[in-house]
Amino acid sequence: MSDPAHREEAVERLAEAGDDRGRVLAELFERHRQRLLRMIDIRMDPRLRMRVGASDVLQDAFVEVSQRVATYLANPDMPFFLWIRFITAQRLMALHRFHFKAQKRDLRRQQRYAPGAVPEATSVALVDHLAASGTMPAERLLRAEARLQLQHVLDSMHPTDREVLVLRHFEGLTNVETALALGIDTSAASKRHVRALEHLRSALAELEAPDLTEGS
Repeated sequence: MSDPAHREEAVERLAEAGDDRGRVLAELFERHRQRLLRMIDIRMDPRLRMRVGASDVLQDAFVEVSQRVATYLANPDMPFFLWIRFITAQRLMALHRFHFKAQKRDLRRQQRYAPGAVPEATSVALVDHLAASGTMPAERLLRAEARLQLQHVLDSMHPTDREVLVLRHFEGLTNVETALALGIDTSAASKRHVRALEHLRSALAELEAPDLTEGS
């Protein structure tokens, strides 16, 4: 996980890199590759997977990061990781709109925390990750009825609670990073996290599955 000191170091390294900025930026971006891939994997529409690879999204994102890094360094109003995560999410959203003919907007002008600023994680992808993580036995989630029940629970959550759950447990963000990503207070993010876990815990108990909150 990135801590504030680490994030500050990233900004300082870029600001002081001079002609070497491109290499430093590539190194810092690569450091977060797995976290970014996890975000893409959770949020990519299954239909898009047949046309575009996650690495292609990252490549496009890095090009944009390179183009915008000077502007970011002039006013680094968010941690470096959250900034490149947001740009990566924007590129993924642009691909969704391009391939599925959704309404197109200038994503550069889109507010960072506005609804729809990043693609939502699908309940199907979340159930798949629950099974892959060992939170629920994979054979149990092979049952269509159990999968649909859990998908319904995830879909029925308040959108912000659900997003907090996704950021904390599927993307692996800290509470501070989650609050910054959503533009809410850290106390509010923590309360929503607890509420979302209670909601999911009840659903998992009904399915007689292990508790996601164990060890949290």
